[in-house]
Amino acid sequence: MKIEKKEILKALETISVAGDGKNMVEDGVVQNVMIFGDEVEVDLVLSSPALHIKKRAEVDVMKAIHEHVYQKAKVKVNIKVNAPEPKDKKPKIKGKPIPGIQNVIAVASGKGGVGKSTVTANLAVSLSRMGFKVGLLDADIYGPSMPIMFDVEAERPLSVNVEGKSKMKPIENYGVKMLSIGFFTKPNQAVVWRGPMAAKALNQMIFDAAWGELDFLLVDLPPGTGDIHLSIMQSLPLTGAVVVSTPQNVALADAKKGVAMFRQESISVPVLGIVENMAYFTPEELPDNKYYIFGKHGARNLAEDLETPFLGEIPLVQSLRESGDIGRPAALQEDTPIEEAFEEITRNMVQETVNRNENLPPTEAIKITTMAGCSAVNKK
Repeated sequence: MKIEKKEILKALETISVAGDGKNMVEDGVVQNVMIFGDEVEVDLVLSSPALHIKKRAEVDVMKAIHEHVYQKAKVKVNIKVNAPEPKDKKPKIKGKPIPGIQNVIAVASGKGGVGKSTVTANLAVSLSRMGFKVGLLDADIYGPSMPIMFDVEAERPLSVNVEGKSKMKPIENYGVKMLSIGFFTKPNQAVVWRGPMAAKALNQMIFDAAWGELDFLLVDLPPGTGDIHLSIMQSLPLTGAVVVSTPQNVALADAKKGVAMFRQESISVPVLGIVENMAYFTPEELPDNKYYIFGKHGARNLAEDLETPFLGEIPLVQSLRESGDIGRPAALQEDTPIEEAFEEITRNMVQETVNRNENLPPTEAIKITTMAGCSAVNKK
């Protein structure tokens, strides 16, 4: 049985918060409803901090959904209660841009294997083809793939003198400057480092490199929401983030967590949009056919639910895999559906970056402290 969002909202229209006259939906208490398979997530915003009102609202929501829509055994309901943001809250002027680098964009995914690095590589190439000065930092310390994707596995960064200081010169191909831990390790060598060592290596590639003037520095983050992500956000004032997902529910659930990470109040990195990879399969012999192997429009619907821009979709075609394996990003293939897809996504990302820079202050790097073995994230 498919769970419909409209039926959930209709059920929530039958209840109200204690002391309020309107129903939860009409009163704006229901902030968001998301559906993942047989799970329903409901985000509420309550103006009263009273514990008994919060508990009453949770019970009423649970009861309304189970009674009016689905039996308890058939659906799991998760409820999150938030406090409203102060109306007079004003954005703070944050941080200073890194000299020479105009925009730092993180490309992330909650789940591994969704094609995040492939998307990052092709975004970088597309930006370069549009005339931008582009850099790429491969921050996937434990699984670096950019040297292969750019056909520069055998290259090693040289040392150059910049204003009396020795700096690493990034490797360049297809108009993209890049640094990766893969340039400093052997092909069969595993990187077995604890968090502090990985963070130190990243900081060296960021600040001890001669990046020069860049319009965009793309940061290819590892999957998940962990140490490396916090290290990057501690070191760099990110302009924004792009989240990559495939259409199926398993990937979407993790992509939602990735968006939530950037939106945490203590992190507050604008999410420029969501990209749907492997949106559909098109056989080479049937170029006009689309087979939605992993589900249809999952990431597009997620973007709508999260009120986040949808940057575009990428089909699952053989040439995309082959281009990554031979080190020639698919965006270089002119007049192909893949090239057109990445061009559209790149244009949308650039536009969202422009909108973000016009309407929001710069993002500050976050300060990370460690207490009792746990990371605590605070603003500088």
